[in-house]
Amino acid sequence: MTLDALAYPDGTFAMVAMDQRESLRTMLAGHGRPDDPEAIRSFKAAVAEHLAPLASGFLIDQGYDAPSRPGWILAADALTQERGGPVTDTHLDETVDPQAARAAGAVALKLLVIWKRDNQQLRRREMAEEFVRRCAAAGLLSVLEPVVQPADDENDFDLDKAILDAAEALGPVRPDLYKAQVPSRGTGDAPGIIATCQQLTETLPVPWVVLSNGVARDDFPRAVELACRGGASGTLAGRAIWTPALETDNPSAVLATTCRDRLALIADIVHEHGRPWTKVS
Repeated sequence: MTLDALAYPDGTFAMVAMDQRESLRTMLAGHGRPDDPEAIRSFKAAVAEHLAPLASGFLIDQGYDAPSRPGWILAADALTQERGGPVTDTHLDETVDPQAARAAGAVALKLLVIWKRDNQQLRRREMAEEFVRRCAAAGLLSVLEPVVQPADDENDFDLDKAILDAAEALGPVRPDLYKAQVPSRGTGDAPGIIATCQQLTETLPVPWVVLSNGVARDDFPRAVELACRGGASGTLAGRAIWTPALETDNPSAVLATTCRDRLALIADIVHEHGRPWTKVS
């Protein structure tokens, strides 16, 4: 299997992430919406129904129906996260059976790795290596998502440097696809963001895409364009695309219009500026 299973015909990516767990519950409650298991299931199903057909790939967590189309990515991470707070660590979810996932139609697994200078870097790298091995053994693609955070005692945290340091440490694991944060959260000057993305491209031996974590929703299209101009092959994002549907009593109507239009805009950007994964040496 190759990354064609997750890409558009031109080799670029605009994939939708719908694997949020406690974060989604918090977002639903924050907008005054029900946040019980059935409400979560219903929202995820609506996102899949309206956005998966336009996306090149779709990421969801275990226990929910996969979209009835190619490009299904299953989350394989167990999250350490207090309700209302950020994910502070991850482990491989041992309940995810790669062989069973492939038999059910998944083409890839995704692992979130929280990367910070807290003396746990070796454990996390070994976890990433094991993840890539398990995917390869099952004939699945591996999508690795390092998200950098400051350690509790770190006072000199530099986001862009941390993104590059994570790539230097985890790129050699050689996942099929690497998922990175946008430098400067997408709000810096354009030449600076492009230059940092070019450094990321030079550091990584595999294709990479950006996520929307930490980027304001309306800033995300620009952030994707700048990342692609710096060598990214597209994006795998959730909140920057589907959060408008949380702000209404009729999520399906907003998903079918506003959110679908957002995804179409992102797809147009990656088609124009993204580096096809096939051109990564």
